Amino acid sequence: MRYSESILFLYGLQKFGMKFGLQGIQRILAEIDEPQNKFPCIHIAGTNGKGSTAAMAASILTAAGYRTGLYTSPHLLNFNERIRIDGRPIPARTVARLASRIRPVVEQWHCTFFEAVTAMAFRYFADERVDIAVIETGLGGRLDATNTVIPLVSVITTIGLEHTHILGKTLRKIAREKGGIIKPGVPCITGVRSPEALSVLRDIARRNHAPFLTSENNSVVCRLSNIKESILDVRIQKKSWKGLHLSLAGNFQFQNVPLALHAAGIAAQRGGMKIPESAVRKGLSRVQHYTGIFARCSILQKRPFIIADVAHNPDAVKNLVDSLKRLGYFRVHVVFGAMKDKDVLSMAKAIAPVACTVLAVSPQTERAMPAEEIERIFKNLGISVRQARSVASALSFIKRKRRFEHPIIVTGSHFVVGEALAFFRGKKYLTINQ
Repeated sequence: MRYSESILFLYGLQKFGMKFGLQGIQRILAEIDEPQNKFPCIHIAGTNGKGSTAAMAASILTAAGYRTGLYTSPHLLNFNERIRIDGRPIPARTVARLASRIRPVVEQWHCTFFEAVTAMAFRYFADERVDIAVIETGLGGRLDATNTVIPLVSVITTIGLEHTHILGKTLRKIAREKGGIIKPGVPCITGVRSPEALSVLRDIARRNHAPFLTSENNSVVCRLSNIKESILDVRIQKKSWKGLHLSLAGNFQFQNVPLALHAAGIAAQRGGMKIPESAVRKGLSRVQHYTGIFARCSILQKRPFIIADVAHNPDAVKNLVDSLKRLGYFRVHVVFGAMKDKDVLSMAKAIAPVACTVLAVSPQTERAMPAEEIERIFKNLGISVRQARSVASALSFIKRKRRFEHPIIVTGSHFVVGEALAFFRGKKYLTINQ
């Protein structure tokens, strides 16, 4: 199978939708010799921050000299971004080979896109003999396809009301799903602060005899913050670092840094690895270089000044707005699109205090909310808004106009940012719903 054929095969699996349960992934893994058991890993779940935390942990481990796999979702522009080793995307020929290998069992059991890709990632990491992998859940945790690994440490970043039609409509129910990644005897680190959610996670950890570590004894002091980097003093329990340079902008990253540091440290300790302070400093100062992460308050273009961020739920948008204000951007023009299963009204209310104008867009996926609905929501909030036919047409309008009094932020969804990235890089965008 050629690479193009393998991508069409994988994308075609979207017809099977999302299935929650481990039966499908277990069938594929059994067919390809259980690769998930052949490398140590860190497993990360959470409503927000799990992608950034995963990237930071992977970057530290790579900087320490360890061959590090990183599995995240969704991708922004290219499918291969989902599966990386030391920041390098999986080669196209390997995608084709692995897709061919799993195709018979996937078609036999009508497995989903995410199940197929997760199995491919695990097989790739096993074949390449990574020293460690950092695995991000797709949705939830308990029934997520990634929950077939036995990690060195589990991480639950935050818990908020998202995907409530699937995970439950209360923080307790969502915490129960996210907490499903806690394994017997495996330490779990969390940045969750809600007492309601914490009590659920503690109960799960207690039943599994898993050490449970919260962020209450952690501290982060910001000494400098701008769009390019932050300089932080970080303390985790009794260990501290002064003047850490973080290459990811946004004060919402400050709560992710201790989680990444703590996770990498516990994984190294339990896995017989060593992480010198020099690797911590190098890894955090070059996260994009070592992992390829993008669109976390990232600059898309300087003239006009355009920032991209994948904030895709109310809590994430609130964090983004706080970061924009901290960076000195109190008024911004917004290119905004979102999925129809999101609480878009709350997202719009969160960004309204800094939005002087909004361009409402609908990305190229069946999950997207129509631009006219987004336009109506912002108009009802008294925000100056107009709709564009597409993300590309919105950005074309911006390029033609050129002069803007305030920065432009592209946000609301990974899909919106992905299309924006494709536009600026002159690439074709192929949508994916998972």
